[in-house]
Amino acid sequence: MSSNLFADTSGWSCLLVEAEPQHAQAIQCFARARQQGQSIITTNYIIAELVALLHRPLRVPRSKLFQIVDTIKAAPYVQIIHLDETTDATAWELCKNRSDKAWSLVDCTSFVLMQQLGLQEALTTDQHFEQAGFLRLLKP
Repeated sequence: MSSNLFADTSGWSCLLVEAEPQHAQAIQCFARARQQGQSIITTNYIIAELVALLHRPLRVPRSKLFQIVDTIKAAPYVQIIHLDETTDATAWELCKNRSDKAWSLVDCTSFVLMQQLGLQEALTTDQHFEQAGFLRLLKP
């Protein structure tokens, strides 16, 4: 089992936006991960989704949005994995095969990648991670 932490869109939002309900919880989880020397794993799909979320509905000013994303990209302990065609195709198949779930393509790419990397914990509020068998760290 890997000692790294996966950060989903909602995890980043909770960590970086003080108005988010799970902000304090996200700060604690992130601090614990950093104290344990964990890397934070995320994807380019999640960064794209985060930009959209911060812009609207959260209405973070664009200058602040750019600062947030640049900070994530520059952090030496954050690894942004750019998803390849094979992972994207596998995730798309997972999405189609689990039509009983409301999983997005971004969710499915996260699940496939987490499985590939042996990651269990996700900094997320998204219950879909639990449905897929992962540990969701941010709960109401």
